[in-house]
Amino acid sequence: MTVKPLSLWVAALLAVSMWPAHADTLQRPAQPSALATQRLLTAVAPVGRDRLVAVGQRGHVLISQDGGGTWAQARVPVSSDLAAVQFVDAQRGYAVGQDGVVLGSSDGGRSWTRLLDGRAANTLALAQLRQAPDSAERTRLLDELQRNVDSGPDKPLLDLYFSSAQEGFVVGAYNLIFQTRDGGKTWQSWYDRSDNSDKLFNLYSLRPHKGQLFAAGEAGVVMRLDPVQQRFVRLDTGYAGSFFGLLDAGGALIAHGMRGNAVITRDGGASWRPVVTGLQASIAASAKGADGRLWLADQIGNVSVSRDGGDHFTRVPLGTTVPVASLHVTPSTLVLAGPRGVRSLPLPKE
Repeated sequence: MTVKPLSLWVAALLAVSMWPAHADTLQRPAQPSALATQRLLTAVAPVGRDRLVAVGQRGHVLISQDGGGTWAQARVPVSSDLAAVQFVDAQRGYAVGQDGVVLGSSDGGRSWTRLLDGRAANTLALAQLRQAPDSAERTRLLDELQRNVDSGPDKPLLDLYFSSAQEGFVVGAYNLIFQTRDGGKTWQSWYDRSDNSDKLFNLYSLRPHKGQLFAAGEAGVVMRLDPVQQRFVRLDTGYAGSFFGLLDAGGALIAHGMRGNAVITRDGGASWRPVVTGLQASIAASAKGADGRLWLADQIGNVSVSRDGGDHFTRVPLGTTVPVASLHVTPSTLVLAGPRGVRSLPLPKE
């Protein structure tokens, strides 16, 4: 499958996935590094009221107790690159990344355990699909999954969403979708339960909105989980370029991606319209502040903000820009993470 143009950090993760698998990244713990705050960090998540957790290259997980001012490194059992992180409360969190790895923490991010990896995920998906009713799709997907097993744990998981400490989904390259209902002890493959199973496009983002769950990815893919069919169903946004993220804006859902493009829906995905973001590079990150303002950041480091729920965005001058992979907003600070690490800026008054 041809991989289409991506944001910088997604391209880096998928490029690594093309290399021969190295077993030691799953066996070798992340190493302490004084430079961890200056290396690639791909995601930042709030933990409880004041703590932040950032994840990134070589299994690095960083914890800040002061809103991003200072950071300390956590204990992680793998050195696989990490792509996304979420905490459901002040103690329980999950992270995903390269080598199909899923990690869990029960102490606020200070230490982590491995819950799934690409080898186990490939074997599990193949075994489950073998039990499905016979069909042409099943035969084709069995061949794909056998290739995954033969190639090893080389496909990354790129995002996750947990509705509670027990229930969640993870998604990734080539339509990888797994669900857990017991906090990661067991997993169910949804490889054949999406309207993306014909093309196997990469899935980059997973977000809830108005009680529903949405996935977005390569080649304009946006899907909504249908709880009756137990399937992710494709939606037509009118845009065919890749989407790298989804932003739950409360009254609206925004999908954003290549070359500053974004679309918005206010009716749960039934209809969409383009949004003028004021950005030209691929939009790699988004966030909603406590005051309701919506923030978008492109991979170059330009930032736009909306005061009206996503109908209009205005560029915000930040001075010197640096590449961005993730954005988090505190009441007083913009926390930006990317290839050059993490930095905190005073929240612009715009």
